[in-house]
Amino acid sequence: MKKLELIREQISQCDDKIINALVERMNYIEEVISYKKENGVPILQPEQEERQLTALLAKLKENQYKEEILDTFSSIVKNSKKVQAKVLFSYNIMLIGFMGTGKSTVSDYLGEMLAMEQIEMDALIVEKEGMSIAKIFEEYGEEYFRNCESNTLIELQKKNHAVVSCGGGVVLRDENIKYMKKKGRIVLLTANPETIYGRVKDSIERPILNNNMNIGFISELMEKRRERYEMAADIIINTDSKSIRLICEELIGKLTAMET
Repeated sequence: MKKLELIREQISQCDDKIINALVERMNYIEEVISYKKENGVPILQPEQEERQLTALLAKLKENQYKEEILDTFSSIVKNSKKVQAKVLFSYNIMLIGFMGTGKSTVSDYLGEMLAMEQIEMDALIVEKEGMSIAKIFEEYGEEYFRNCESNTLIELQKKNHAVVSCGGGVVLRDENIKYMKKKGRIVLLTANPETIYGRVKDSIERPILNNNMNIGFISELMEKRRERYEMAADIIINTDSKSIRLICEELIGKLTAMET
């Protein structure tokens, strides 16, 4: 029995070492982000993550616990990304813009690279209402859907360090803009009508464009909403002919610049 207690004590000592090592590692992560911000080094560097994984695999080549250690390191890396996000953003990122400007794509990429919680407003509404956006418009009308948007934004006040992809018409109400700014920064994504048409022309989940799926109508509707979008935005990013990584780097750069 004494031997078992001794082994357990040794495990406890290992746990203390692991905790201290993890704290030290997270502190280094914060230093890396601070250095990148101060020296204009790109924040998102997926190739560095690949290099770290390659180095780890080399170290574990003959290790009997290779699978378990890799699984542990996967969690460590994910939580390191969360630390980066907390250092970068003390608020939610609210993505607005016309349909097809890239809100969902940007949300997915930031969610992956910085382990941020991703929230699709339309998806939340669909889940809560138990029907598609198109069906909501058909059954209850646009005003009802706009009420759903406002209620969802109120609920999102409980979130922090999340990236939220908002519906294209969310800026049509002044109260929605106030809700978004309360705990977030508003990022407007833009694109030209031709780009947007190319991205949404095959979608059947765009009730506003029903029977109007053409560049002329898209251009006209974008112009009607342009002033509302620009009035709400803290920063504006054009997504035409840019890689998702470049878009997100620009987004992070402009947001962090606001804090200085």
